[in-house]
Amino acid sequence: MAAVQWYSRGRNYDAELQMCRPEAMPVEFGDYHPLKPIMVTDTKTSRGTRKGSTSSSSSSSSSAPPDPLSSMLDGTDPLSLFAAASATETSTMSHSSFTGDHGRKRKEKQEETMGPDFEPWSSKRGEILARFTTTEKLSINLFMGSDKGKAPNPGSSAVSEKVRNRLEELDDLEEGSQRELLNLSQQDYANRIEELNQSLKEAWASDQKVKALKIVIQCSKLLSDTAVIQFYPSKFVLITDILDTFGRLVFDRIWTMCSDPRPLPDSFTVEDVNDTAKETCLNWFFKIASIRELLPRLYVETAILKCNRFLNKLGIQETLPRLTSTIRGIGDPLVAAYARAYLCRVGMEVAPHLKECLNQNIFDLLATFRQISGESIQKQLVVQRVEAPEYLTLYSPAINWILQCIAYRAPESLLTEMMERCKTLANNALLLNSVMRAFRPEFVAARATDFIGMIKDCDESGFPKHLLFGSLGRSLACADPPESERLTILNEAWKVITKVRSPQDYISCAEIWVEFTCRHFSKREVNTVLADIIKHLTPDRAFEDAYPQLLLVIRKILTYFHDFSVLFSMERFLPFLDMFQKDSVRVEVCKSIMEVFIKHQVEVTRDPVILNAMLHICKTMHDSVNALTLEDEKRSLSLLIIGFIRMVSFGRDFEQQLSFCVEARATFCNLEPVLVQLIHTVNQLAMETRRVMRGNHSRKTAAFVRACAAYSFITIPSLSSIFSRLNLYLLSGQVALANQCLSQADAFLKTAVGVLPEVPRSISVEGKFRSSESFLLDFINNFLATLLVVPDHPEHGVLYLVRGLLNMVQDYTWEDNSDGKVRVYVSALPLLAAMSQETYLYSIPKMDSNETLYGGDPKFLSEINKLCETLIGQILDHLKALARDENARRQSTLAFSLFGVLLAHGDLRNIKLNQLAINLWNLSHKHGHCETRVSVRTLESMKLQARQPDLAHLSDTVQRLTLQSRT
Repeated sequence: MAAVQWYSRGRNYDAELQMCRPEAMPVEFGDYHPLKPIMVTDTKTSRGTRKGSTSSSSSSSSSAPPDPLSSMLDGTDPLSLFAAASATETSTMSHSSFTGDHGRKRKEKQEETMGPDFEPWSSKRGEILARFTTTEKLSINLFMGSDKGKAPNPGSSAVSEKVRNRLEELDDLEEGSQRELLNLSQQDYANRIEELNQSLKEAWASDQKVKALKIVIQCSKLLSDTAVIQFYPSKFVLITDILDTFGRLVFDRIWTMCSDPRPLPDSFTVEDVNDTAKETCLNWFFKIASIRELLPRLYVETAILKCNRFLNKLGIQETLPRLTSTIRGIGDPLVAAYARAYLCRVGMEVAPHLKECLNQNIFDLLATFRQISGESIQKQLVVQRVEAPEYLTLYSPAINWILQCIAYRAPESLLTEMMERCKTLANNALLLNSVMRAFRPEFVAARATDFIGMIKDCDESGFPKHLLFGSLGRSLACADPPESERLTILNEAWKVITKVRSPQDYISCAEIWVEFTCRHFSKREVNTVLADIIKHLTPDRAFEDAYPQLLLVIRKILTYFHDFSVLFSMERFLPFLDMFQKDSVRVEVCKSIMEVFIKHQVEVTRDPVILNAMLHICKTMHDSVNALTLEDEKRSLSLLIIGFIRMVSFGRDFEQQLSFCVEARATFCNLEPVLVQLIHTVNQLAMETRRVMRGNHSRKTAAFVRACAAYSFITIPSLSSIFSRLNLYLLSGQVALANQCLSQADAFLKTAVGVLPEVPRSISVEGKFRSSESFLLDFINNFLATLLVVPDHPEHGVLYLVRGLLNMVQDYTWEDNSDGKVRVYVSALPLLAAMSQETYLYSIPKMDSNETLYGGDPKFLSEINKLCETLIGQILDHLKALARDENARRQSTLAFSLFGVLLAHGDLRNIKLNQLAINLWNLSHKHGHCETRVSVRTLESMKLQARQPDLAHLSDTVQRLTLQSRT
């Protein structure tokens, strides 16, 4: 291909824009329009028909065209079909195995009966296990397997012999065949209990029902052991899990016996139960009745309480009072309290409608309170070195649960009666605490003054008053007391709280009442509370052990105070923040404050109180960053600080805004995203100044926008990301051009060209290395588009920035087998063609571009043409090299790109240029790699352009362009 001379065709951009606009078409309102409302056709699946057949219950108007979405469904509604399939699947599954699923459905139904406002036992389980722990060594008795009962005696055919054998099996359990494990840690103990639970399931699965019963009896016996009394609540939780499993296995077995051939409904009656199931159920109750010890017999019978439904319509209703009376025979008040709790738990699960039958448990429990101060219990506490207040807290889970069951949807009269009993009962602090935690918050809040009077009358030695006020505070956080009593309530509560000597006990109670204070009072009261907290926790650095509670205090304050001018005007708020001296906790607090600020600060601010405080908080977050900080953490902190920067505005005081950005740059120098945001903020500030001055800068504003440019020019080099630097140099150069700062714009663009050689061949994107070529080409294209409006420097010659960029591209080390350099050359041709026009496609107001400086000077146009010819020569040489290397696809793509440039920007009336375009077309189609659809559309566009008088020569060119089929 011989060298050709370049000739740019003249462009009339306004005329071309008019031609590209769509032709307006008149619309008649009577015609169908795709945005008109469409009547939806309702389809229903007919039963008994094949899948997909539908019957229409309503149809759209016959005059309306068909809905294209409905037509794709062949008349079938996929949601209706899905519902029909779901119904079929449900009916099919109802005849399949149902034991496990049915148990789950029964449980869901029970929860539904009790309602979502009833807190289930499962939500308390984890809290109890975490709270009641011990470092003492524990012991457990494991019963070994016995051969008795595994094979029936051939001669024992009589019923009496059968019963005797079963009783002997139970005697074997109670009398011996046991192994005691000593010196177990708490975790080892829990693991052993879990092993027993698995053994129970395995024995049941292998049809060793007596062995399973032995395991349950043995576990129940462990609940009579109070040797390590601090661990008793957790032991109760672990062992009742086994009892629950046993009760569920027994019930499901009998249920299955009743469900052949059809499943038993949930609302079954005794008449629906067959004789075999009844006999099996009775057999289980007889086995349990033969257990000689009271406690295991009570627990195991309670576990299968629900099985009474198979025997008697009123079985559960009659059994509950009997079991309640049986518990009176348990001597240890702690063991008896948890036995009552288990009975209430099972009773609420299996028969929540019989809740009244459980009410006696709480009154029996109150009657046993005097035992707590008895001689035997006091001796036990001395032996185990347990203080009375600690011992009383062991009752809390049991009493709380019993009261929750009794108080659930209970009438006001019952709750009032319970309250009156608390007043008359001696040593009533423990019960009062549970009453306030179990009763409805609305009930407690309405009688808050009465509860405060009862708390005052309690004995301080038995149960600390600050715990009682803590329970009261929890209720008042959920419900509001009468408005006239709120200040009195707060004063009475804080009189007690502030006298608590232990810092840990103090902050645990104070943290609860902070919410009440924030909810109902102003910043003055909250400030007083914060001052008291600082006073109590500062001595001996007690705050170091109270970070979780202090963090809750901050979050509660932030929940109710969203006006940060009010928040930071509290004298003690910032000193309170100073107590967070552990770096990780301090940063967490700062993040919480920033999240609330960003979420609730709607309007921009210039309040110096807010700005100083928020700068301090943001600096704390920034200073926590070090070499070990994860990238995700850096990103999270950066986003919070950026959110703050965006909310700062000094209005028309632009100099103050710039001063803020200067201070912020020094403060947040280690977080690159923040520096990027500051540069954007300053650029936006310069553009806002231009808008205010309407492009006519005064001496003062001109100096100011130059200062903004200097800020960006100084800050950008500190960024480590090469493409962040390049893009910001370009953006800042564009801002400088818009503000007529030519020397500053020139410096930005020259620096960007100088930085280009530093671009690595691969960069990390979201943790993965990718080639940087696509990013580099995008940047260069944007850079070229900017150069159209940049006037030449009088001391550096014609097109010095374009030549500098192309020289950099020439010297850059591109990847092997890369066409990046040539693509840049192809992209530069449209720029050079645009520079040769009399009127440029776009310009910057009040700034002269080369179109004005050169005014179509022939020497300037000659320089452009020479540069274009050089670039075309380089491109053609590369295409020849690709032919030698057998890279036909790359050659085709580049040839077609250059053809498009010649067609759009070259003057094809020139014979040599026209011939070059035809050769490039043929080369791009030579090996069949060119997209046929694109080629066809290109030819159609050329035919359309050829209708214009100044482009009529394209009709001859089109005739010489042919499409070649792929081979």
